[in-house]
This record gives sequence, structure tokens and C-alpha cells, in this order.
Amino acid sequence: MTSLDKPTEDAQQDARAVTEAALFEAFGGVRGMVETVVPGLLFVTIFTINKDLHWSAIAALGVSLLLVVVRLVMRDTVKHAFSGVFGVAFGVVFAMMTGNAKDFYLPGMLYTLGLAVAYIVTTLAGVPLIGLILGPVFKENLSWRTRNPGRKKAYAKASWAWGLILLAKCAVLFPLYWWANTAQLGWVLVALKIPPFLLAVWLTWVFLAKAPAPIDVFAEMEAEEQAEKERKAALAQEDSEATAGRHRRDA
Repeated sequence: MTSLDKPTEDAQQDARAVTEAALFEAFGGVRGMVETVVPGLLFVTIFTINKDLHWSAIAALGVSLLLVVVRLVMRDTVKHAFSGVFGVAFGVVFAMMTGNAKDFYLPGMLYTLGLAVAYIVTTLAGVPLIGLILGPVFKENLSWRTRNPGRKKAYAKASWAWGLILLAKCAVLFPLYWWANTAQLGWVLVALKIPPFLLAVWLTWVFLAKAPAPIDVFAEMEAEEQAEKERKAALAQEDSEATAGRHRRDA
């Protein structure tokens, strides 16, 4: 290794560390995954045991609310827990309205399908959804669209990965919705909750770790504001010195 190689490797390691931290923040990490899985797991477990839609639904909604309360008590971010509550609540309402326990899973399945389509359509439109999600996390906002083509390409690859993985998941789940019973569908859903998600996150990490570093637009704005303050201070100093000079001449 030469002395010239080391800074490059350090920069790559820094970029990977930043990418890992951003993905962890955006997708909730291990705790976020647990909060996503637990309500559905509790629902299908209780329903498998007693076939009671009401108790299964109440338990799933109750544990979702409990996870939010725990977040609030710990003064932690609640966005992932709240999203879980809304998802479970929609499923509970839908299942109660139709009287079909399988419909507890239908809103989430439709959301997954819609999200898959959104990833693909936004990528085809030149504004990949994963870039819109992660841009603010990396403090680059939308600068990658026009100022960082290598990063835009990485976001496009990642969005394609998310879209295709979610479509593959839907291709498994929707036939089961029609052909399988509630318990079978529920256990398959639980089994497919984490692995596809981890695969998509890993591919996102791979693509972004090799991409150019994000442009920190917040740092740029702060630098511009600081430069403007310094410019105004310099002008004020010049005016003050000029005024003092005129006073000396008049004296």
C-alpha cells in the first residue's frame, strides 16, 4: 500500500460508515424490524390457536400501541412504531368489516404492491424513490439529480432492486390470499417480512457504498451564509475605516 492509496481507502471506509448509519436511521434498524414483525406474528399465533378474529386483532393492535408507548417513554423516534400502528389498525378495521380474518393482511399487501410500483415508476421517471427517501438523511436533498450523476445511477439501481424484490414478494402472497387459509397466509407473511427487506437494504448499501460521496447541501448553505456574514463584516469595517479617515482629514 502506498501513501497515496491510504486516503482513498479511508474515504471509502468513511463513505460506507455514513451509508450504514443513514440506512439504519431511514429503515429503523433491528428495533424497527422487530416492531414491524411482532403485531403480525402475534395475530397469526393467536388465530392459529383459537381461530378468534376479535382476540387476534385486539392483541395485534394492543402490542402496536404498546410499542409506541415504549418509544415515547424512552423519548425515542416513533415514526416506525406509528407506521406499524396505522398498518395494524387498517388491517383490523378491514378484517372486522368483512368478517374475513385474511383481510387483516390485505391492506399491507396492497401497500407493498403500491410501493413496488412507486419504486419502478419513479425510477423510470428519473426521480428514483429511494433517492427521495435517503436524500434528506444524507443531507444532500435532491442535489444528486443534477449535480451527482454517479449517485443518481446508484439510487436508480437501488430503486429497481426494491421494486423487483417487492413485486416478487407480492407474486407469492396474492395467490396465497386466494388459495390458502388465514394461518397459512399469516405464517408465510411473517416468514417473508424480514428476508426480502434485508436483501433490499443490503443491495442499497452495496450500490451507495460504491457511489460518489453525497453533496452536503446543508453545509454548503451554512458556508454561503458564513461567507455572506464575513463579506458584510468586511464591508462594514471598510466603511468604518473610511469614515474614520474622513474625520481625521476634517480635523
